[in-house]
Amino acid sequence: MAHLLNTSFLPSSQTLRRSPSSSAPALISGRRSRLQVQAKIREIFMPALSSTMTEGKIVSWVKSEGDKLSKGESVVVVESDKADMDVETFYDGYLASIMVEEGGVAAVGSAIALLAETEEEIAEAKAKASSSSAAPTVALAAATPEPQPEKIPDNVGPAVVPKAAAVAAVSSTHPASEGGKRIVASPYAKKLAKELKVDLGAVVGTGPLGRIVAKDVEAFAAQVTEVAPEPSVRKSAAAAAAEAGIELGTVVPFTTMQGAVSRNMLESLSVPTFRVGYTITTDALDALYKKIKSKGVTMTALLAKATALALVKHPVVNSGCRDGKSFTYNSSINIAVAVAIDGGLITPVLQDADKVDIYSLSRKWKELVDKARAKQLQPHEYNTGTFTVSNLGMFGVDRFDAILPPGTGAIMAVGASQPTVVGTKDGRIGRKNQMQVNVTADHRIIYGADLASFLQTLAKIIEDPKDLTF
Repeated sequence: MAHLLNTSFLPSSQTLRRSPSSSAPALISGRRSRLQVQAKIREIFMPALSSTMTEGKIVSWVKSEGDKLSKGESVVVVESDKADMDVETFYDGYLASIMVEEGGVAAVGSAIALLAETEEEIAEAKAKASSSSAAPTVALAAATPEPQPEKIPDNVGPAVVPKAAAVAAVSSTHPASEGGKRIVASPYAKKLAKELKVDLGAVVGTGPLGRIVAKDVEAFAAQVTEVAPEPSVRKSAAAAAAEAGIELGTVVPFTTMQGAVSRNMLESLSVPTFRVGYTITTDALDALYKKIKSKGVTMTALLAKATALALVKHPVVNSGCRDGKSFTYNSSINIAVAVAIDGGLITPVLQDADKVDIYSLSRKWKELVDKARAKQLQPHEYNTGTFTVSNLGMFGVDRFDAILPPGTGAIMAVGASQPTVVGTKDGRIGRKNQMQVNVTADHRIIYGADLASFLQTLAKIIEDPKDLTF
């Protein structure tokens, strides 16, 4: 669901106007003249798209200066600390002045544009924007900035700009434009263009009002592939790194997501934590997975389901502490699972994982991963976790420790399931598949015995997984 832009009134020179007579009250037909209320100019603020968001980056403006807007219409795409979101307007009017260009960063609550109620107010809004004493926006571009601070190059970040256009940008044109015409493309189209190395300036959009959509980028890439010349020389390692957007030896500022992760990790340092490890035999779970994998079931969903069922019996491990003075027994068991995405980390949430069947849980997980990688997760899909699972087993990692997310009671690190030589109960030597799990917990609310009991329950569920498919 798209978010709505916050706006506030700015006094217009025409907002309150009296009859052009002397300073004494004028009378018309024996009555005092009324105040005439004219058009309004509103500031459009950077919205808070999540509870942890402190600033946002403008990915792209869907509308251009001078465009007429209708209430509920998408105006701008904003990159929060976790996702890219289309943001809508509360009011009808005209997008009079864009104050934060594509690629720029603004604090939550600061003005990013002005909205005029009538077309006649556009010029005045532009004048107000020019004379505004608001703090300048932060540019994430590595190139040398132009002398005019209001023009922010956006040749890096989610908004993809053709190199030629970025170099040729001058004060008379928008940085993401060509020949003075703004290039408007959907976030996914821009992401696709970056992956396919397509120059958006050469693509003709077929979307609403000429907006470039994904199919336009794909069609253009297909045409270019047909006539692409064969490479004449092999690229060096440095050239390959440069082509991938990496310039060796440079200092790169954090992205919005990396900044959010950094703040959360620093906050975690203030929480007294401890760790408990446990070895779990996975033969029965592996057999179940092979049996139902063809039905779309994922190992992540199986682990999340097993964890949720164990948490039902150990509610304190599913609790959380925010203020250091009290803790909450969460009413829902929402399993957050760490996912690595381009430029950061996010934890999509499987809500009510103890109550949802394994097949629906697997379908939901695939949907969440697709949305996470497209940076389209909604806040409730990544910030409502009550217990977190981080799995590096698919990379062959046998064990590791995870950092506790702020506000939650525990996080479980899952290693790879590996063949292990073990001693059997009858004194013989056998072979079993086993995995190591390490749980990091908030010692203010969870104690060693709590985790040990929880892990024993989890091991029983995984070693006899019949309840996972009910």
